[in-house]
Amino acid sequence: MADLALYLGEMQFDGTEIPQQIAIGGEQRLVTHDLIGGLRAVDAMGGFCLPIEWSGWLRGQDAMQRARYLDTMRAQGKPLALTWSEFIYAVVIRTFRADFQRFYQMPYSIVLEVVEDLGQPDRSLSAASIDSLISGDMLTAGGLVDGLGMSSITSLFGAVQTAVDGVSSFANAAQSTLNSVLQPIAALRNEAQTIVAQVNNVLVNVATVGGILPNTPIAQQVQKISGQILAAQQLPALVNLDRVMGRVQGNVGSVYNSARRQTVAGGNLMDMAAQLYGDAMAWTGLAKANGMTDPAVTGIQELTIPATADTNGGILIS
Repeated sequence: MADLALYLGEMQFDGTEIPQQIAIGGEQRLVTHDLIGGLRAVDAMGGFCLPIEWSGWLRGQDAMQRARYLDTMRAQGKPLALTWSEFIYAVVIRTFRADFQRFYQMPYSIVLEVVEDLGQPDRSLSAASIDSLISGDMLTAGGLVDGLGMSSITSLFGAVQTAVDGVSSFANAAQSTLNSVLQPIAALRNEAQTIVAQVNNVLVNVATVGGILPNTPIAQQVQKISGQILAAQQLPALVNLDRVMGRVQGNVGSVYNSARRQTVAGGNLMDMAAQLYGDAMAWTGLAKANGMTDPAVTGIQELTIPATADTNGGILIS
């Protein structure tokens, strides 16, 4: 990490003083309540950073002076700014140790207790959202459906489009809403795969090179050949439609399978939203994900917790 600028207070680490790696992260302090019936309520107390520690070598004519300076800061116990790359923390030196070998060479280790993470939190990834991925695939599928012009496919795709249009945010959708989308997708894919099998059968059943058999009415053979040509044109679009809808099905299914559940014994969705998202008004997203219209939670319930806040739609109407 020679290209890294690492500062602790006014001291800049350099050369072999800089470690090969610095671990970051922490833990969510939890209080667990075991309830009657084998249920469990878990209260999240907040995220706490683990101590930051590393080791290196102090080398050069001022190695001893720098070691004593770090030990003085440890003894003073004052908060210091720790910065590198995009990270910035307020820390206190818990332990500092330097093993004297020569006045110009000392291996050292340091452990810092984090007072506060002062960096800007990343609350989302820059990758495309699940909603944009699904929207893009639905647009592609719509073009394929229009080109095929098959009534059964068009009807089933219309049901899928209606279900997708009814979802304001897939990341925060209720399980029942996701189910209402997955079911018509499965029906559409099943129909597409059935027609693919039929089309393949038409293409396989070619009796002769010219398609014309002796003593067989010409009209019948011409109709058969026309059907084979049409089938050859339809097959790529059908296969592509099945693949695109498979992606949509996979994306919607990933939201369904990754939703976090939390068992609570009473409470208020506004309080939960404030703790989870830092915004009490995001309670409406929690309500929509659980089919509720009131922020009050009564009795023991298992709630679906969306990964991100959803404040779209405002106050819910029962």
